[in-house]
Amino acid sequence: MNALEPAPARRRTAAKTAGLVSALVGVAAAGVAAGVATERLLLRRSRRPEVQDPHAEEQFGQLPYDECLTVRTSDGLDLYVEVVEPNDGIDVDFDYLDLPHATSAEPTLIFVHGFALDMGTFYFQRSALTRRGDCRMVFYDQPGHGRSGRLDSGEYNLDDLADGLKRVIDETTPTGPLVLIGHSMGGMTIMAMADHYPELFLERVAGVVFISTSAGELAQVSLGMPDFVTRFTRPLMPVLIGSGRLTSGVVDSVRRASTDLAWLLTRRYGFGSAPASRALVSFVQQMNSRTSTDVLLRYLRTVYTHERIAALDELKRTKVLVICGDEDKLTPPSHSAEIVRNLPDARFVAVPQAGHVALLERPDIVNAALLEFLEQL
Repeated sequence: MNALEPAPARRRTAAKTAGLVSALVGVAAAGVAAGVATERLLLRRSRRPEVQDPHAEEQFGQLPYDECLTVRTSDGLDLYVEVVEPNDGIDVDFDYLDLPHATSAEPTLIFVHGFALDMGTFYFQRSALTRRGDCRMVFYDQPGHGRSGRLDSGEYNLDDLADGLKRVIDETTPTGPLVLIGHSMGGMTIMAMADHYPELFLERVAGVVFISTSAGELAQVSLGMPDFVTRFTRPLMPVLIGSGRLTSGVVDSVRRASTDLAWLLTRRYGFGSAPASRALVSFVQQMNSRTSTDVLLRYLRTVYTHERIAALDELKRTKVLVICGDEDKLTPPSHSAEIVRNLPDARFVAVPQAGHVALLERPDIVNAALLEFLEQL
């Protein structure tokens, strides 16, 4: 908007922008209304006593660590980091997976979470590997997420996220082999780092695991909505990206007031068709709700325009595992297939009846694939 515009003109422009944003939100809501109605029925059914929730007693949240620290980014944000050291096979009480204790040393595993989530995304992988006791692991919250700092102004971008990941590595693991494990936007962060620091992948990165991620063309994702809805909303996406603080406060208020709707949307867009644990959906929804709409809006442009197919060339000498839920609406299986097409030596694992958080929905399948991958390095 031109600052020299007369005030009435600026008000008209702002009103027009607000109207377009409202239209976008309204159409999107219409597109999911039928699904939400179905989910309300599922929600009522899931409250019946006869339905067993396998994670009802799980104490999601803080997991043990050996060190926590903050790492400062180039734009002055403090990233919250936790380090888990090998414990020589000391049995930690995570008894939902009976895993053998390995004896060989492993590279340091660096976990990079996705958009609107935090390091808790890797809850089951962290628990299982802690039980094994032979891996050194590093977890951190991306900028604006979890316990990490937020930008005062401007947009977040994947190039800065790549720099943040590099700084976490430099501070926590300055030497030795690495395995990088990225979920969703975390995978995109790893691709951006390959773009900027190819020598790291040549010299130190022993393996990369991409979970539910994409190398580009996210603007074409339908989110499972009807074609007529996506045809209408795509042209309006740049308006939503630029709306920033115009809408964020209002939307945050709605998110706080409509916890049932937020829960249902999390269930619909994060999970697959298999019956979902209510406790698990709530865990993901709580991670979502802790990330402010202001932060989410300032991430949209970099995610929406993400194109890193060329960066995959830097991974052709690295072992790669690609995992995706076969019902992922946010980064559909076709996006994982495109990564594998460009990395023909990569192994691909499809997780049946799982959505975008397959690593939480089906930790048995994801953990087995991850463990097999690590053992082959």
